[in-house]
Amino acid sequence: MFTHPHNDSAVIIGAGLGGLAAAMRLGAKGWRVTVLDRLDRPGGRGSSVTRNGHRFDLGPTIVTMPALLEELWQACGRDFHSDIDLRPMDPFYEIRWPDGSQFRAYPDTERMIEEVRRLSPGDLRGYLRFLKGAEARYRIGFQRLGRIPMHDIRETLKVLPAFARLRADRSILAHAKAHVRDPRLRMALSFHPLFIGGDPAHVTSIYALVSHLEKSYGVHYAMGGVQAIADAMVRVIEAQGGQVRLGVTVDEIEAENGRVTAVRAGADRLPAAVVVSNADAGHTYAHLLKGGKRRWTKAKLDRQRWSMGLFVWYFGTAGTRDKWADVGHHTIINGPRYDGLLRDIFIRGKLADDMSLYLHRPSVTEPGVAPDGGDTFYALSPVPHLGWGGVDWAQETDRYRRKVAAVLEQHIPGFEDHLSASHILTPADFESRYLSPHGCGFSIEPRILQSAWFRPHNVSEEVAGLYLAGAGTHPGAGLPGVISSAEVLAGMVPPAPAAALDLAAE
Repeated sequence: MFTHPHNDSAVIIGAGLGGLAAAMRLGAKGWRVTVLDRLDRPGGRGSSVTRNGHRFDLGPTIVTMPALLEELWQACGRDFHSDIDLRPMDPFYEIRWPDGSQFRAYPDTERMIEEVRRLSPGDLRGYLRFLKGAEARYRIGFQRLGRIPMHDIRETLKVLPAFARLRADRSILAHAKAHVRDPRLRMALSFHPLFIGGDPAHVTSIYALVSHLEKSYGVHYAMGGVQAIADAMVRVIEAQGGQVRLGVTVDEIEAENGRVTAVRAGADRLPAAVVVSNADAGHTYAHLLKGGKRRWTKAKLDRQRWSMGLFVWYFGTAGTRDKWADVGHHTIINGPRYDGLLRDIFIRGKLADDMSLYLHRPSVTEPGVAPDGGDTFYALSPVPHLGWGGVDWAQETDRYRRKVAAVLEQHIPGFEDHLSASHILTPADFESRYLSPHGCGFSIEPRILQSAWFRPHNVSEEVAGLYLAGAGTHPGAGLPGVISSAEVLAGMVPPAPAAALDLAAE
């Protein structure tokens, strides 16, 4: 039992999806929750901005495991689907290559088999073996590890035999190469870790689990974008009696005698028995905790391999709703290189002349995201993070935007003649807007020795009462990861003292 003068107060630093999910779960356990965020909208990297009538979803665009959100709402006595209109995608996405070939990912196995047979008939048997292995990796990598605390190294040691059997030491790209020969199909089976900040040539083959996850749970879009999910989470928190304060930058997590006592934000000091940091784990340990010995020193953080940066061009077009009928909601546009481009981004830290893009066109599914007759897009390009020191984005931004436009012109010809809104985020903006170390898009890269026990834990080793949520902690980045991080940490936080007394009385 906590013996703290403010022993039912919990402060959450950051209104990203991990922080909001943690606030909901702690509120359901009787804690008086206050969420602080420096932005003007909740959602963190899942927030949005509006320009000339176009709503731009700044970060994640898909929901791949709605069951996690359904369970989160259920823990609060609510129904997720009463708050959010979730639409299944069919197809999930389309992948395009410079030679004009394309590959569509579908919800059902039979259509996927036909796509593989059409693209590379000799690889069908290997693809089916890959898919079977993906299910085994899902059971170990997500169901077993992704939803339990990993601060005890014994939990990691327990799965080593299974990891050895599943060749977790092999990268997801090497795993794809061991199953199929066509380089296009190898890309289609291995690119998924890029959406959580991982280099497919170096992150573990356990990430093949995404292929099973997609097939089993589908790919969905939330009407109103992920911003709508964040807004709904705020409503739940407020209904529980909690509050969300925006435009507040946290300066320090205060501790005394090895236990958190308060959070300081400018002249404000908020006493707390529990603090959850949804700020980047690197920022939490390097800047918010002052003094004292800790596992995650600046030197240790500097030795980590960090995820890539992102160049994202958000743009709107007018009078184009009936144009580019072949461009759907999600399109992945490959450049001429795959392996080489990965090396440039993750190993050499070089901003290459060629690129691959993820093109998001939500107006296909949600016309209201743009003015009447218009379209809303974003084009995302993985680029080196700022830690390499090779790119001055103040000088490079417009030049790189023109390169992106040249690639897009091949798929949405004439789009620049219809531009009606534009907004750009570079790694420099990620650093200033989200306080992301090195301007990374997804915190610490999810390599095998930077995952599970090796990653910053959901419960701090240094300060009692401090917990971590979000991309930089276990189980990692992506919507399922950050929502699960809140579930994991909440399982380690006892009910608030008053709630505990109520339970005892019952």
